[in-house]
Amino acid sequence: MSVSPGYRSLLLSSPPAREDHERKFWATADSTEYVDWADGKRKKLVQLRPSLKTISRRLPVSMIEDLKILATRRDVPYQSLLKVFLAERLERERHARPR
Repeated sequence: MSVSPGYRSLLLSSPPAREDHERKFWATADSTEYVDWADGKRKKLVQLRPSLKTISRRLPVSMIEDLKILATRRDVPYQSLLKVFLAERLERERHARPR
């Protein structure tokens, strides 16, 4: 496993080296046997980009036109605005009480 120098001291032992084996390994392994989390520090991964997947959805033309109007008012691409709207709704649903 490739570890940046600052984090080498946190490792208690070495997990498998190859990426495919490492992925399978970490899917079932308990990280506390390999990393001393008590010495760890929180860090924001600002350079990390989420994995994206292209999807195709059929939407009413009027809905797309409304979205484009709103996007123009905000000076953003309409696809980006759609992602924002979707993310906001998902966040609301995650925090909603179960019915």
